[in-house]
Order: sequence, then C-alpha cells, then structure tokens
Amino acid sequence: MSNNTMHDKLQSTLQRLLGQTELAVTPEQADKLVTLVTLLDKWNKAFNLTSVREPVAMMGRHIVDSLVVSPHLQGERFIDVGTGPGLPGLPLAIINPDRQFVLLDSLGKRIRFIRMVVHQLGLTNVEAVQSRVEDFNPEQKFDGVLSRAFASLDDMVSWCAHLPGPDGRFLALKGQYPEQELQSLPAHLALDRVYPLTVPEQEGDRHLVVIKLAR
Repeated sequence: MSNNTMHDKLQSTLQRLLGQTELAVTPEQADKLVTLVTLLDKWNKAFNLTSVREPVAMMGRHIVDSLVVSPHLQGERFIDVGTGPGLPGLPLAIINPDRQFVLLDSLGKRIRFIRMVVHQLGLTNVEAVQSRVEDFNPEQKFDGVLSRAFASLDDMVSWCAHLPGPDGRFLALKGQYPEQELQSLPAHLALDRVYPLTVPEQEGDRHLVVIKLAR
C-alpha cells in the first residue's frame, strides 16, 4: 500500500471512530494523529514499541483509546508515567495544545521515538524524560498523574506518590472495574470518580479511575 493510500485509510478510520464520540478534533490535529500512527508503525518494525502491528488497528486501540481520557482532564500540567511509545500522552498532547505533558519512561528507545515525534510534529507542550519514576523529582508538581500500563493501582500510587500537587489526581486507565485494587487503597488516598470509557469498535471494558488525596 502506498504512503498516500495508507494516509487516507488512516484518516478515514480516525474520522469514523471520532464520529462515534463527543471529541472535538481539528483537521490539523487529526493530521498529526495520523502522522503519529505512521511513525509508530515505521519505528515499530525496528524497535518493537507495541504488539499491535497493523496501523489501522493502532488507530483504535492506541490513539482513540488514549483520546477518550481527554474530557476528564482537569488542570494544566500532566505526567504520563511508563508512557511506552507515548500513550496516552502524545495523543492527549496533540488535542490539548494549551496543556503541558511530561512523558516518562525508563527505556531509551521509547524516549528517542517520542522525541523524534515531538520534533516531527512540532509539539511545544511535550517533554520526554528517560528515568525510573521513583528517581524523577520535578521542581513543579502535577495536576494529573496518568498511567495506561501500570500493573496495579497500589504500585502506581506508591511509586508516583511524590508527583501530584496538593490538589493533583492519579488517573489510571484500566480495563475492567478494579474492585479489589480499590479496596486496598492506602488510607491517605480516596477514590474520586470512576468513568466508564467507550472506545468505538473496541471489545472489552475500559475505565478511567481517578484517585485523590484524602482530606
């Protein structure tokens, strides 16, 4: 398939999926999301950044799956911990140009990929940082600590305890409703909200779990 044909196919897939959501995405942002997928597909062949091999499948399972978090973001400054190839941070940064995103991962190949994407797309609201989360001590704390791939809520809130500001939130992207994990939250934390997420044309449950400091 030629580059132009693939670009058109990805564009039409994105528009079809977005049409089943309430998300507002400009044509310029849509173009950047398509370019992100083409770059992810290209780099994935050499660096194995994701187990999803088909670009069209990436659009639903990675891009739109990330974007549906956007309506639930509160604040200006976010960190995506264990971001992998920039998910959900890069798609969220593309459609939220007025917000700042730090994308953190310990693997150099992932951070190199993210920095290349940031350069190619001209993103001015993304900082890619190679570090283990427990070693990363930013001067300025975050309104939201995002994670799409942490094994458990318990690990997330303990390893990332130093990252949110006083009114900051932990935002964990989960599959099924994590009943047992929520029951074992430390006493200084409280469940704020759980948002069921609808990702068009994707099977399985998706939830966004929002955790706050207990008052």
